[in-house]
Amino acid sequence: MKNKLRDVRRSLLVLGLVSSALMACAPALQAQNLPSAKPEQVGLSSERLARLSDWLRAEVAQKKIPGAVIMVVRGGRVAYLDAIGQRDPAAPAAMKADDIFRIYSMTKPIVSVAAMMLVEEGRLALEAPVSRYIPAFADVKVGVEKTDAQGQKTLELVAPRRAITVQDLMRHTSGLTYGFFGEGMVKQAYRDNNINAQGDLTNAEFAERIAKMPLAYQPGSTWDYSNSTDVLGRVIEVITGQSLYQHLKARLLDPLGMKDTTFYVPEADRRARLAEPFPTDRITPAAPLFDPRKVAAMESGGGGLLSTATDYARFLLMLRNGGQLDGRRYISPATLAFMTSDHLGPSVMRTALYLPGPGYGFGLGFAVRTSTGEAAFTSAVGEYNWGGAGGTSMWVDPANDLFVVFMMQSPTQRVGYRSILRNMVYAAITESGRPASR
Repeated sequence: MKNKLRDVRRSLLVLGLVSSALMACAPALQAQNLPSAKPEQVGLSSERLARLSDWLRAEVAQKKIPGAVIMVVRGGRVAYLDAIGQRDPAAPAAMKADDIFRIYSMTKPIVSVAAMMLVEEGRLALEAPVSRYIPAFADVKVGVEKTDAQGQKTLELVAPRRAITVQDLMRHTSGLTYGFFGEGMVKQAYRDNNINAQGDLTNAEFAERIAKMPLAYQPGSTWDYSNSTDVLGRVIEVITGQSLYQHLKARLLDPLGMKDTTFYVPEADRRARLAEPFPTDRITPAAPLFDPRKVAAMESGGGGLLSTATDYARFLLMLRNGGQLDGRRYISPATLAFMTSDHLGPSVMRTALYLPGPGYGFGLGFAVRTSTGEAAFTSAVGEYNWGGAGGTSMWVDPANDLFVVFMMQSPTQRVGYRSILRNMVYAAITESGRPASR
């Protein structure tokens, strides 16, 4: 009897802690018009969700991360939202649910959806060569490594077997690269030419610059993470006659109510909400997180946006709803299903650093789960996701009607945390599949 009473008290305490976390974040939820529910109403366990916060608080206490924001949404309602630790390790302010994070490559899904909206309108063709929109890409060459009679490696430039298409940009099979993933003479040429130090180049100037570099692979042959979505951002500018931010703002960000999603934060009130990493926590030893307080010409479609957990949840809620939100349609369910299908298949080679990982293909802007097994963490076939170099991540699981937004600024912890986070979220599911409405 005593044990039962103790368990009841513990359950009530945990439920109270989960409710308190949601209540503390209630202003942010209300500002973003995000509906909420108790975890048990959507087939989740309050007690098991509370483990997420316990784990993150322990990580903060051990100074592995300054802080984080975690949001779990099921059945279209926020079942769990907590802000933990500090916004900035150099200041005492506590993390808030609407603090602003550099989301890096979580920019890519937003830009990819914007591009597919243009496809739906007949203004952009996936099979079209990129050179139709950016003529400099008509003259690209592929770098092929050869060894001469003296055993020295040389780089021969050959014509591509086919043109780079817009679809190649969206699925990272363009032959472009980032340079800092893996080895090879083309990647070294990217590093030698400091291609990713974009400085104050415009998107147009950056596209012209990268078009002069050799391709690392034949277009369509190999998945390699790259500046492809930066080039896609420039394609959007050419088609629309707007800057990338102007277009995203008009077509997605403002209509979705993503008021804090932007490329830079020059305003004092928003600068004060910018989450920061530990000073020694860098993407690479030579690459600290970029400073969004300084407005530059470049609007990186591949990794330049800042956002909040509540803003990004609006974007994912639209995707969860099949492409519509609050009575406004952005893309059709058929287009979304197409985007979140595997676009690689067995014919496309994967590099050694295939970031989607085992059990995943790649669609148009998202990694897509193709096997229940293989990956070292739980989710259903059809789940799609992506993350950012600064530590942020998200995923959408249609089969379980679940999506998660995780925000932190800790590049060194990003990979390991993603697996732990997923397994802890799925451990909290008490009702598989789409939860019954309660």
